[in-house]
Amino acid sequence: MAVVPPKTVVVVPTYNERDNLPVLAGLLADLPVPNLHLLVVDDDSPDGTGEVADKLVAGAPDTIGVLHRRTKDGLGRAYLAGMARALDEGADVVVQMDADLSHPASAIPVMLDALLTEGVAAVIGSRYVAGGSTASEWPRSRRALSAWANLYVNAILRLGLKDSTAGFKAWRAETLRALDLNSVHSNGYSFQVEMNHRAVSRGFALLEVPIRFEERGQGTSKMDLGVQLESALTPWRLRFGGGHGRDLAVRRRARRGREDGGSGGPARVSPR
Repeated sequence: MAVVPPKTVVVVPTYNERDNLPVLAGLLADLPVPNLHLLVVDDDSPDGTGEVADKLVAGAPDTIGVLHRRTKDGLGRAYLAGMARALDEGADVVVQMDADLSHPASAIPVMLDALLTEGVAAVIGSRYVAGGSTASEWPRSRRALSAWANLYVNAILRLGLKDSTAGFKAWRAETLRALDLNSVHSNGYSFQVEMNHRAVSRGFALLEVPIRFEERGQGTSKMDLGVQLESALTPWRLRFGGGHGRDLAVRRRARRGREDGGSGGPARVSPR
């Protein structure tokens, strides 16, 4: 009997990405990854991205799907909706990826190989581990802000990650189910931090692999003042509330289980 490869679903939230989405879909279709699917989560883009997604589905209904949402309520909400759909449709692995071409599709096979062979719960495409980099077009101020954001998050939460704000990740389906997605609070880019915090607090092993983070393709960034404020406040909420005490208790039980000869629990958080 032939072995069926894991079903991998790439969840891509979109808002005004009509020019970038077909390019990304083509890059994903060309990857040497069997049983790879694309799920577009469009937040009623006024530029017609949803219609572009429908045309892509019509051309490849077995590998591309679209979830149309009528409310634009944050990147995190879109990811959560897409992850829930992917899990309901039998995904074994869920990849989260931006639509703006800043995340290199060519890194997905490497991330999947690491996920399936290294015994980790999730793999992060990281700009800041050895071999990773950011676009040469980035001004010095943007580089400094990104580096500062990671220092800020790790100083508060001590996640042990080089790129704790990264949004390019491959998750095992069972990990996402264990993270209780329905109770995730963050709406914007701080969603990335909350997901990492939940995983680390529950004793899951995360692995970072290097990527080159490119400047976005067409369109403009969705980062506004409200998103920046949420990103600044979320680490404090996670440290002093938001279920941290429960997560810490889970981690302590896992540690006691290992000391008693049990299996499971955290391995490495990032490459050493």
